[in-house]
Parts: sequence; structure tokens; C-alpha cells
Amino acid sequence: MDFKELEKYYSGKKVLITGHTGFKGSWLSAVLIMCKAEVFGYAKSPADDTPLFDVVFGAGAGAESRKDLPLFGDKELSMRESRIGDIRDFESLKSFYDSLRPDYVFHLAAQPIVRDSYRIPRETYETNVMGTVNLLECIRLTPCPISVLNVTTDKVYLNEERPDYAYREEDKLDGYDPYSNSKSCSELATHSYRASFFEGGGPAISTARAGNVIGGGDMAKDRIIPDCVRAAMKGEKIFIRNPLSIRPYQHVLEPLSVYLEICARAGEDRSLSGWYNVGPDEKDCITTGKLAELFCRYWGEGLCAEFRKVSSGPHEANFLKLDSSKIKETFSWKPRWEVSRAVENTVRWSKAFMEGKACANAEMERQIREFFGR
Repeated sequence: MDFKELEKYYSGKKVLITGHTGFKGSWLSAVLIMCKAEVFGYAKSPADDTPLFDVVFGAGAGAESRKDLPLFGDKELSMRESRIGDIRDFESLKSFYDSLRPDYVFHLAAQPIVRDSYRIPRETYETNVMGTVNLLECIRLTPCPISVLNVTTDKVYLNEERPDYAYREEDKLDGYDPYSNSKSCSELATHSYRASFFEGGGPAISTARAGNVIGGGDMAKDRIIPDCVRAAMKGEKIFIRNPLSIRPYQHVLEPLSVYLEICARAGEDRSLSGWYNVGPDEKDCITTGKLAELFCRYWGEGLCAEFRKVSSGPHEANFLKLDSSKIKETFSWKPRWEVSRAVENTVRWSKAFMEGKACANAEMERQIREFFGR
């Protein structure tokens, strides 16, 4: 979909995004606001090391509830409300949900870091499983949305680490680590609510399983591109933990464009709701080492990476690919930016950020307009 098509569905509609202060949530909020949607967010305060929401919206980490937040300096582009809250707090979430009665819901709130899930497994399950159940319960009790999308991950599958195999939607769900497994449970809870409460009508309920996402503003720890950005900004050598691990890398706007299309089209035709993989083409499933090399090439300035295979530490998958045939056939979708373009635009945003927030926002707006064809 381009901007004109997106506006047909979202202009003037109330859209709830859980996890809007995160990396994906900030980009999704910006796209929807540019499509003239009325965007409402519910999430924890952004962490100190994830400044993107503050860069884009100028909200600050401690804001309880902010309205009319300017985007790109244009007062006409503003978030209706940014509510700071915990997805595990059902009463708080329900009160906010009932007050706005959204037309569309995008569920992104999560504990998203694999290594953190080993350190805080209970909190990971509480956030990723019961947070999903809390939102679904709000929808069950007040079934006002046209369409709902739960964003999970490519890591929900029982991964046998076969380099010659790409996982399909009908494959078994059973993620290994607490993060991946909790997202598998989030998927299953969504399936259950859909079958138990919405099979005969009500909101269209879908999930999307995206591959590894990169882009400007992601500064989360224990992720390859954020690690590269931090090292580059300090003029340090990049350290690569598992250079031979293969992942389906894609720019953040790729899955967001699919999320927006699934939610819109399923709301129009409930038969299109379901579970979808969202991954890049085969050629963009590359090793971590290759990704780091691309980053160094586009950053320049003599930046280089050091590859060291680490045998200790918690389990991390070496091979993971998605088969995205279903989403391509259903919506005639295909990726727009190959991985080299994704890395180049990540570097461009990061260098713009070093020049100041205004430059970063101008670069973000440029990329959104270029991607969606306006």
C-alpha cells in the first residue's frame, strides 16, 4: 500500500498502539500520523538507551500523558495521546482502552530481548503472555475494533536450525528461550481468543511473525545493528559475537507496511485475517558478519569489525529463515528495500541523529515518504 491507500483506511480512525514508545512503535506511530490517523499509545516509558520516541515526539521519558506532540515540527501531525502504563496492569489498560474505543489495534508491547529473557524469565512471560491476554480481554469485553494485529516474531517456531529450510505458518510453535517461547504462547493465546470469542463476528484478529528488523533509532542492547551504531559513534571497533549466525534482516518499514495492510484489509474482509510470516527474500537472509561488513562500508571513516566466535553464554540460534509465500500470495506483497538499502538508511539516520534531532526527524520523514511512494 502507498500513502493514498493507507489514508483510505486509517485517516480519521482511532488507532491504539501498545508499545508505541519502542523502536517499531515509534516508526509505526509516525507513519500512521502521516496517514492522518488519530493515534493513541499505551506503553512503559522509553528506556534511557532507547531515545527514538523522545527524538520523534519530544515527549520525554517521564511523561504520564501527553497530547498534541509535534512530529517533524508540523503541528498538524500529532499523537492524540501517549499514555504511560504497564501492559501487565489490566485495570489501567482497560480504563484507557474503554475511554478511547479504538477502530484498529496494533499490539507491540513486549519484553523483546532474548538475553534479558534468561535474566528475567518471569517478567518476560508476564509481559509477553499475560500482557497479550490482558489486551485480548479488553477486546472481548468491549469488542469495538474493526481489526486487531498482534505482532510476534520469527522466533516462535520450533527451530531445528536447518540452513536449507524456511519456516511456514503451519509449522510447530515452540520457541527455545524464554523470550521466543513466551511469544509462541502469545500467538497461541491469540488463536484461542479468536476461535473462542470472535469466530462468528466482531473484530478481525491476526498475528504477524516478522524477521530481524533494523533501522534508524534502534539502540537496544544485545542487538547487532545497535551495537554497530554505538561503536561507530564512539569511533571504536565493532565486536561481533556470532558472525556466522544467519537471520532474515529487513528495514523496519518493511514489516510495518505489512502490519498496516493486514490490519486494514482483514478489517474489510475477515477471511483475510490469520497468521502471517513477514520476512525478506532469500538473498537478504545473511550472516551477522556480512551485516556488520555492510554497516562498516556505508559508515566509512575506517570503521571495521572484529569477528570472534563465542562459545559461552545463553543459547542463541545459528540459523533461522522464514517462508513468506502466504503474505505474498494473499496481498501481492513483496519487499521494497533489500538488506543493503536497509543498512544504508540505518546509517543515514544515525549520522543525521549525530547532527541533532531536527536532522534525524527530517531523515526519518524522508525515508517514510520514499518508502510509501509520496
